[in-house]
Amino acid sequence: MPDFKVADPELAPQGRRLIEWAEAHMPVLMRIRKRFSKEKPLDGLRIGCCLHVTKETAVLVKTLMAGGADVALCGSNPLSTNDAVAAALVEDGIHVFAWRGQGKEDYYWCIKQVLGRGPRLVHDDGADLIVTFHQEFPSNALERVLAGFEETTTGVLRLKAMERDGVLAFPIIAVNEARTKRMFDNRYGTGQSVIDGLMRATNVLLAGKTVVVCGYGWCGRGIAMRARGLGARVVVCEVDPVKALEAVMDGYEVMPLAKAASVGDIFITATGCEKVVRREHMELMKDGAILANAGHFNVEIWLPDLEELAVRKEEVRPCVEAYVLPDGRKLYLLGEGRLVNLVCADGHPPDVMDMSFANQALCAEYAVEHEGELENRVYLVPEEVDMAVARLKLEALGVE
Repeated sequence: MPDFKVADPELAPQGRRLIEWAEAHMPVLMRIRKRFSKEKPLDGLRIGCCLHVTKETAVLVKTLMAGGADVALCGSNPLSTNDAVAAALVEDGIHVFAWRGQGKEDYYWCIKQVLGRGPRLVHDDGADLIVTFHQEFPSNALERVLAGFEETTTGVLRLKAMERDGVLAFPIIAVNEARTKRMFDNRYGTGQSVIDGLMRATNVLLAGKTVVVCGYGWCGRGIAMRARGLGARVVVCEVDPVKALEAVMDGYEVMPLAKAASVGDIFITATGCEKVVRREHMELMKDGAILANAGHFNVEIWLPDLEELAVRKEEVRPCVEAYVLPDGRKLYLLGEGRLVNLVCADGHPPDVMDMSFANQALCAEYAVEHEGELENRVYLVPEEVDMAVARLKLEALGVE
């Protein structure tokens, strides 16, 4: 089994500078790393991670390593890996299997390399690693796992479905459900980074545009808030009546996507569901409408419908493809319908990932301390962990 596979090991110096920038903006995780270096709470454990290979993720995996763990890492999206960061982590002794632009076969090969190392703890983003573990590895490998940790709404939904079906083979802590994660990462992180990705890819002016946000969970709230702050008219599409009512009370227009399709200039999906934007919506859209996805998988904007509808497609800018319809209208798809903030920009700022990844590190420590006590189900982040992260962040901000 290879120790690593990355695009170009010579990129390590560039990656190290990026990681140092993130470390300077992640004080909570750095405090945890300092303690982990002394106490070694993860000593001797193999940890498998399937996360976006970014400078922020690097700070987490180096913290796990400082705690005594042997860490293997693969990317959780074929287009989100920063190749320079991956190279720098290899120099640091992390077993990295990731490069930007993977095909499906390579993507799952990398996941299997991580799982083949026999992890006792698994950190996931979207649940591809954990699902593959259950589907393709023997039960004795699963039985050795102390716990898994899931970073995303999409992944938590998949794992809760496995729990309901009675097939979940080890405990899961839903890091996404921590208040210090979803209220900040999902709202402020997603809100800022999605708009950042949209603007980097297109350089469009949002003021005066109609931005249609599909989904009004924490991510949708953040996107709507930031779009409105830049002068956009924001329309929210939401099937949950309580969330739809909240959007109305927050001052947004709320309507079905079938109605919003003809008025929107920019469409952003953030639902965690598939087939959200479909052919019947695309057929109603204006010439020049922009389609972007903020959900984990590239299934919210239904690409088979877009491919079938278009007579041709062409790349007009990096990360921007024009789909030309039979009547000459063009619909612009950003980042192949994948996570626009990571494909077209740098993802969430390190300042907010500080809290999310602090939860990941402290939950790993918690799972080790409570070995044998957790059942094979999905748990919320322990309240004491959530509160500890909040207190550390306030201290770092100088707030009493």
